[in-house]
Amino acid sequence: MKRILIVDDEPLMRISISDALAEEGLTVIETGLGHDGIEALKESTFDLVITDLRLPDTDGIEVLKACKQYAPEAKVILITAYGSVDTAVEAMKMGAYDYITKPFSMDKLLLMVERVMRLRELEEENLMLKEQVERRYNFDGMLYKSEKMASVVESVKTVAATDATVLVLGESGTGKELIANAIHYNSLRKDGPFVKISSAALPETLLEAELFGYERGAFTGAVKGKKGRFELADGGSLFLDEIGELTPAIQVKLLRVLQEKEFDRLGGTQTISVDVRIICATQRNLKAEVAAGNFREDLYYRLNVVPITLPPLRERRDDVLLLADYFLTKFSEQNGKGKMGFSASVREAFLRYAYPGNIRELVNIVERAVVLARGTEIELRDLPDDLNSCADSLSGGGGGRCCNLSVAVKDFEKQCILKALAEAEGSKSLAAKLLGISRKTLWEKCKALEVAPT
Repeated sequence: MKRILIVDDEPLMRISISDALAEEGLTVIETGLGHDGIEALKESTFDLVITDLRLPDTDGIEVLKACKQYAPEAKVILITAYGSVDTAVEAMKMGAYDYITKPFSMDKLLLMVERVMRLRELEEENLMLKEQVERRYNFDGMLYKSEKMASVVESVKTVAATDATVLVLGESGTGKELIANAIHYNSLRKDGPFVKISSAALPETLLEAELFGYERGAFTGAVKGKKGRFELADGGSLFLDEIGELTPAIQVKLLRVLQEKEFDRLGGTQTISVDVRIICATQRNLKAEVAAGNFREDLYYRLNVVPITLPPLRERRDDVLLLADYFLTKFSEQNGKGKMGFSASVREAFLRYAYPGNIRELVNIVERAVVLARGTEIELRDLPDDLNSCADSLSGGGGGRCCNLSVAVKDFEKQCILKALAEAEGSKSLAAKLLGISRKTLWEKCKALEVAPT
């Protein structure tokens, strides 16, 4: 229940306000002395303080100062005589919410109190949402057992505490945006704005306007100016997803922001300075894009200050069932299905599947299974065909590890290269001859398949 403190030395005024607020369902504490009001602020919490500007032992300004010190979340309304309006205005500059001049109608004061209560509810809701977000992206809440993800989380913890530019790499669906969230909400900028934009979602002209903003008349339809994402993120972080999709023209402008921390709006003549941390992500191999002439080398090195590479889910086998159980609980609750579980054959199929869509695909698989399940246990019949093919291999129909063709080819190439290197006793030239490819091709494949050619 909302609590209000009234400080006024006129008993009739104090009683009138107290009774009117009590009828609105508010808890009211009242006192006629400023020092008693200050002691109440030290000992309890309040949402609103209504105080007369003139008190017998002190004044409303001292009550306001005490409120800012002991109950900063509380709002302050000053009651003042007409001749003291200037002082009340100064008090608002010091942080008072508003003032009301004697004589006043009770309806006017109640309207003012209602606005304060709405504001306090919004502040509390925003605080609760912020705490939920911070808990969600707290490192203790991350689900993983695999060594690869443990290494990633340690890197994220280290870089989050700095102001360095971060490049998050990984296949589609591996959770790059979640890592960006974790970096921001565990950084010194967590109380600042966190603005996101996908470079692949907009055409070049719109993307440029969204990033840098524009002035009125900059182009047809620009009837008024608009701040861009960089301005909106000032003092916080900007997440640029799919950074590899940027056109050369926007790459140049982005490079300037990274180097100079300033830019111009479209159609503008005034240079705007910003303090923004850049977190970007891509599923592309930016180094290969640089070599192909599709991405600026100088921008690549500006973005690649701290690279964090997320492993695909097929390389996180220890995490698959942990994640699946989490999503099962989540979707069971959302769909009112009660407590559910996976059959042993489903768990085995989960472990054998290659997940070309990574975690995003696993989420989809589990949600679909929960919706289609006829009982409290997820069966093979509730899974997509790709997962059922894993079951066939389990029962002898396939006989091997279940995966799609591209994954199988990569695994086969990797095994052939490792075998050739072993037979060649580490000689890359001899291994290349055994494989029937050039030494350069061997080097490129070793890099792509993460094979150390020693």
